Amino acid sequence: MSDGMTDHEITRLVNRYIGVSGGYLGLPERFSYRTHGDFYSEYCDLEVSFEGHEGTTREAFMSILASLQPRDQAKVLRGVVERFPPDESGAPATRQAAHTEVVAIIARLESGPLVSDRTPQITSDVVLRALADAETLIQTSGPTSAVDRVHTVLHGYLMAVCDAAGITYRRDDSMVALFRAIQNLHPKLADLGPRSQDVRKVLNAFASVLDAMLPVRNQASVAHPNPSLLDEPEARLVINASRTLLHYLDDKLS
Repeated sequence: MSDGMTDHEITRLVNRYIGVSGGYLGLPERFSYRTHGDFYSEYCDLEVSFEGHEGTTREAFMSILASLQPRDQAKVLRGVVERFPPDESGAPATRQAAHTEVVAIIARLESGPLVSDRTPQITSDVVLRALADAETLIQTSGPTSAVDRVHTVLHGYLMAVCDAAGITYRRDDSMVALFRAIQNLHPKLADLGPRSQDVRKVLNAFASVLDAMLPVRNQASVAHPNPSLLDEPEARLVINASRTLLHYLDDKLS
């Protein structure tokens, strides 16, 4: 699973890339308290509260960076590279070499967890286990190897939704049958807000997606010894479609 920056990475960013002068952040030009305060909105498109992040600009920067989610950390790193270019005159001698490391960290942070960037509020033991397995497979073997586990995540999640809402189903019901039951019987899906008819069309289209996922899993994933497997772009498509539906239902029904 993609994690945020480690303390070691943050320290190396500060010391080897940005630079420190007299305990304060920035070389050749130091951050003042004002320019540090403006940095996040000007370079990172972030609104950051300084509450709880006292100390020198170096200490506040490290504390704020450690507190952010991975994708926001990536925004800060991109802002750092723009604010302190790698070829800047007067930069630390280590900045050029550290730039490669920073770029790699940005790529890792922006990749994020492919299946879910948070634990579903409606869940079960099998969903949690399959989520962990899927993310491990994505990171170690690529998305094609995770399609089977993602299918299990979504199937288990739909069962968990039915259990939580008291919707009856058979243990061998397909994902489409479970999804249709949730659409028809879950009280929180009775009101889909403005343009409800159009939103319902979108949800109905997801029923077709779910219908296609079983043959994809059975005939083009590592669930079975299939001679042909999904290529990586198509595996990502299947995984991202599953993630989209899971996040929508968890937001709507929790």
